Amino acid sequence: MADPVNGAEAEEELVDYEEEEVAETDTAVAKPGEQVKKGYVGIHSSGFKDFLLKPELLRAIVDCGFEHPSEVQHECIPQAILGMDVLCQAKSGMGKTAVFVISVLQQLEPTEGVVQAIAMCHTRELAFQICHEFERFTAYMPNVKVGNYFGGFPLKQQREQLKKKAENIVVGTPGRVKQLAKENTLKLNRVRHFILDECDKMLDNVEMRADVQEIFKMTPHDKQVMMFSATLAQEIRPVCKKFMTDPMEIYVDDEAKLTLHGLVQHYILLNEEEKNRKLNDLLDALDFNQVVIFVRSVARATELNKLLSECNFPSICIHSGMTQKVRLETYKAFKEGQKRILVATDLVGRGIDIERVNIVINYDMPETDERHGNGADTYLHRVGRAGRFGTKGLAITFVASEADSAVLNQVQERFDVDIKPLPDQIESSTYMNNS
Repeated sequence: MADPVNGAEAEEELVDYEEEEVAETDTAVAKPGEQVKKGYVGIHSSGFKDFLLKPELLRAIVDCGFEHPSEVQHECIPQAILGMDVLCQAKSGMGKTAVFVISVLQQLEPTEGVVQAIAMCHTRELAFQICHEFERFTAYMPNVKVGNYFGGFPLKQQREQLKKKAENIVVGTPGRVKQLAKENTLKLNRVRHFILDECDKMLDNVEMRADVQEIFKMTPHDKQVMMFSATLAQEIRPVCKKFMTDPMEIYVDDEAKLTLHGLVQHYILLNEEEKNRKLNDLLDALDFNQVVIFVRSVARATELNKLLSECNFPSICIHSGMTQKVRLETYKAFKEGQKRILVATDLVGRGIDIERVNIVINYDMPETDERHGNGADTYLHRVGRAGRFGTKGLAITFVASEADSAVLNQVQERFDVDIKPLPDQIESSTYMNNS
């Protein structure tokens, strides 16, 4: 079935969201006309109170357990809350979502029934997650209303929601947002903040880029534009900047710095028919809070989940072959810890933030082709589901073909990381945080 949001086959569309907080690494911060390089500091002495935020926003930040801003938050927020355009690449799990959520809420002066901010991403699950973040941070802002709009739900229902809720912030995917805006159910003529998360994924896709451009033209010329991703290739950066005016640019200075510091990475050489036995052995032997197991297709996700369940593992699975309602129920069940093992396609390869996940297993190595994009990028996003915001984690990759080896070699060369074979014994303290 074609996906109404992405326009193409819905096979691998879950969100790779966030990329949440930045760890120790070098960045380049460019202000108009200059390029400045500076080193990252591991832990910042400043707190969110130093940003002089609204008391009700600061209170919500504290409630959410945020103490010190990550490096990307420290660099971006002071400029973003002044309304400056922002183009940001920082590693997965380093708090980029909080940058635009906090920046928008700090500037927002809500008017009932007026949409003042729109945030879009490439998958429905990521849109759901971003909306949840806005809701968490508006806990003490009763006048701020947030809406979520993406495909998979009846248009009529969403039209009614727009009329009744009178939202100030809209989060969604381009297909459905464009549909609602073109029929003027969603009015964008007073938008002040325009945000793209996983911007490279959105602007690389020709159809999605056309949707984004059309939506962009429906918003006022004078607005703040912010774009974020963990991977931002040189060739896509000029495309992003066409939407912006003198943006502040924050990049990880070297792709080698993109891999996560607390993440232990190993591979296992094996034949295809050995994967199931090896996976069972690993799940028996390893200590884990929650595990995400990535496979290459909907059919493999379904079959592997069935196999694990038959072996009495607490497994659940998510893929684009499910209805939107079931997908969101599955995502919430895993996030809430009702199941400890998630079998997934790359639907959840980007941005999805489950804080208890400390092991990622690549049952199938990411593929590099026109449809799936760059396998090394996909690998980076996948393993970023573990070890978020400087915590420990373990990534294990099954290598069963020459194509798998080629992608693994590309990962090691590009990100300057030495991935070794999995030893017979691995000490849990290397990938488990102290409780």
